[in-house]
Amino acid sequence: MTDEVRIGTRLRQARMNRGLTLKTVAAAASLTQGYLSKVERDQVSPSVASLVSLCRAVGLRVGDLFDPPPSAIVRAGQGSRINFGAEGADEFVITPGSQTQIEVIQSLIEPGGTGGAVQYVLDCDVEFIFISRGSLEVLMGDDLIKLGEGDALTIAGRAPHTWRNASSTEPCEVLWMLAPAP
Repeated sequence: MTDEVRIGTRLRQARMNRGLTLKTVAAAASLTQGYLSKVERDQVSPSVASLVSLCRAVGLRVGDLFDPPPSAIVRAGQGSRINFGAEGADEFVITPGSQTQIEVIQSLIEPGGTGGAVQYVLDCDVEFIFISRGSLEVLMGDDLIKLGEGDALTIAGRAPHTWRNASSTEPCEVLWMLAPAP
């Protein structure tokens, strides 16, 4: 193997962390111990089917074997368009899809734009809201929180809420950070 990705060490570490023997993992993956040993020493490249079986046997996702890029650039205007059901808003995910620890969404909200009349819950632990332009009202239960340019709000991710741009003339730009990424 020359410049190929070396996954054997990670497979071996996962196996050892779980207290599994070569024999146990090889049997669970329907492979020989000798072949598994060569995989763990990066002497052979397993087929996709073998790799999936090995990962299942040691309790990993295949993606866990590969390093995510150390950084990723999403240029202005190149985020992935999404639709969370907001009215009067253009929404874009500006973190790469490989990112699972945090998701950042940029919303460009027209005057009167809203998250809807019904309060909703997001499947994350923490939600951080930053107003980069304009103003936003966030309704949590019976509490109305007014945020202006430069303001930030941190809430529990599963807290019911909704929002609106109460301005009749000014757009609003918001960054929503969700951790972990839902």
